[in-house]
Amino acid sequence: MKEIILDTETTGLSVKDGHRLVEIGCIELENLIPTKNKFHCYLNPERKVSEKALEVHGYTDEFLSSKKKFKEIVQEFLDFINGKRLIIHNAEFDLSHLNNELKIIGKETLKNEIVDTLQLARDKYPGSSLSLDALCKRYRIDNSKRVQHTALIDCDLLSKVYVNLIDQKEPTLNFNSETIDNKYQKDNKVLYFKKIIKPSDKEKLNHSQYLKTNLKKNFFN
Repeated sequence: MKEIILDTETTGLSVKDGHRLVEIGCIELENLIPTKNKFHCYLNPERKVSEKALEVHGYTDEFLSSKKKFKEIVQEFLDFINGKRLIIHNAEFDLSHLNNELKIIGKETLKNEIVDTLQLARDKYPGSSLSLDALCKRYRIDNSKRVQHTALIDCDLLSKVYVNLIDQKEPTLNFNSETIDNKYQKDNKVLYFKKIIKPSDKEKLNHSQYLKTNLKKNFFN
């Protein structure tokens, strides 16, 4: 299954105050493993960056003034995410800005399936600090390169956090079942699905013989 880790940076917090996108970053995952496919762009927001946003990402008005406008990259972006589940931390924020940009140029809002890793973290660790930095610390993920917020660095970190949040770092094998449906569910909606196939008797015998032959200490006598 292909999924997209997505992050944005903006001129400020709320679209209600006229704030716009300044950066979009996407990393593609296939079966939870990053592929080489990425989408990244800086954007000319056609307005000034707020002081607080500048402190967060460091993108100045001068730097952004020469970048493409959203309408110039929108089709490439939509083609990249088409039909793929979007994995976003605090999805409400990013989606509000993305959909606002789409509305400005007369396009439909996003219809992709969304997984909000902030909500996953709230379900798993209620009452805890759940920022991306806090989750990196919890899972011992090196975030030393995150001096300021940048979309691609944040996507890279979120891809590692996501794998830990859905407990897929080391899938558990149960050979007593024909198949195992390994799901994360919320409100009866499957957010992740992985099927594990039962090995045949011959495959289990071959595996046992391999262990007997190759392990330094024989645990099978």
